[in-house]
Amino acid sequence: MAEKIINVERMDAVLSLFGNYDENINLIQREYNVVILGRGEDIKITGDEEAVYKASEAIKSLIALINKGEQINEQVIRYVFSLVREDKQYEIKNMSDGGICVTMSGKVVKPKTLGQKRYIDSIRKNTIVLGVGPAGTGKTYLAVAMAVKAFKAHEVEKIILTRPAVEAGEKLGFLPGDLQNKVDPYLRPLYDALFEMLGPESFARQQERGCIEVAPLAYMRGRTLDDAFIILDEAQNTTHEQMKMFLTRLGFNSKIVITGDITQIDLPDHRKSGLVQAMNILKDIDGIAINRFSEKDVVRHKLVQDIIMAYEKNNRRNGKSNG
Repeated sequence: MAEKIINVERMDAVLSLFGNYDENINLIQREYNVVILGRGEDIKITGDEEAVYKASEAIKSLIALINKGEQINEQVIRYVFSLVREDKQYEIKNMSDGGICVTMSGKVVKPKTLGQKRYIDSIRKNTIVLGVGPAGTGKTYLAVAMAVKAFKAHEVEKIILTRPAVEAGEKLGFLPGDLQNKVDPYLRPLYDALFEMLGPESFARQQERGCIEVAPLAYMRGRTLDDAFIILDEAQNTTHEQMKMFLTRLGFNSKIVITGDITQIDLPDHRKSGLVQAMNILKDIDGIAINRFSEKDVVRHKLVQDIIMAYEKNNRRNGKSNG
């Protein structure tokens, strides 16, 4: 039986670590099969030697996050567990980020995983960034946050958000209403993110001025996009021709972020995804970065992560490739 004592120094950090009704510490105890007791500012861990080591590493990582002002919850704790499993807990220091922007509700938008932090750093440093990974990893949300930040800082004059209007070729005719009514359902996730960052009134005002544009990908053809932050969402459903067309819209003092999930390609007739091809074609060009997210970067409900892992396991079992 091994034992380790960690001194936390701040009683409020101890309280944050334990959580309401000790829910956080109970989660750690169950994960590592250890007993954890709080004695003032000291935390005592007992159990098997390896389990005590892992639990202490998890606790020290969580305390480091608490000291940076992070709120500890089950999602954060399980992410720390995944870092400890891979012996990457020491990278938690790289998570430090002052935040990207503040939503209308007062929430600070900032990366919650190391993968998200690398993504944000790539957007800051590069002209074109491809963010590729499963649902729930914050690809689109963080890109919109970076666009809003650049717009408010007057680094760009406009924000342009676009995506393939439908999964299989942008066939809008069967939908009722005018063009805007037809494309709105497909662009809804982009509207939602902008509403949260700017508020509906500010969004509508900037859209009327032409400073914010949300449009289907087909409407990018023939344009040169200067002084703009441009986001192409759901890019796995672009064709090779569409992706090339979009990339060549890049103008001066502009930035492009392309997001997509290559496990959810909905192109008809088994056509190759323009995103998959772009990842291969552009990988060695300076100023272009490719960021890959994994299930560990999922920041939605834990079941989303479990679902993604289950599908990946099934694909491997069936000998399928995700591209």
